[in-house]
Amino acid sequence: MKTQLDGQVAIVTGAARGIGLAIARLMAERGAKVVVWDRDVAPLKDSGFKPAMAEVVDVADYASVERAFNAAVGKFGQVHIVVNNAGINGPIAPTWDYPLEDWDRVVAIDMTSVFYASRLAAKHMREKKYGRIVQVASIAGKEGVANICAYSAAKAGVIGFSKALAKELCDVGAASRPR
Repeated sequence: MKTQLDGQVAIVTGAARGIGLAIARLMAERGAKVVVWDRDVAPLKDSGFKPAMAEVVDVADYASVERAFNAAVGKFGQVHIVVNNAGINGPIAPTWDYPLEDWDRVVAIDMTSVFYASRLAAKHMREKKYGRIVQVASIAGKEGVANICAYSAAKAGVIGFSKALAKELCDVGAASRPR
């Protein structure tokens, strides 16, 4: 049975476990060749899920993201979909006690990584005249949640960034089909 994702290559960040793994499985069930990015891909061994490719990627490091993106393009020729799912909650603490190093880490993983992967994907997808970039945010980014200030701020950043990126990409044409 043909599905909408047959033959498409989809990168899912943070996909060795949890929500990312569920997204990856569903995309594979719908016919996509799924590329899993995670800081630790070992949990895949016990998950029963076999992605088309699995890469250890530090999504908070641009060189790591670029290397992994280029590896996927090198193996499959094109990336059709990127799902920016990787994220961490960070500590639960009031803003005045929130550790500075945790703020930097949460913002890097939850927001900056979305920019890194989207930057590479947008350029590639514009050249190929097809692509989908999906961002995973949270109501915490819209409403703010006490004691998880970094997570709330990062997810708000993802929402704002996604709106800006959509406006930048609106000239490409949403009705195009994968090539």
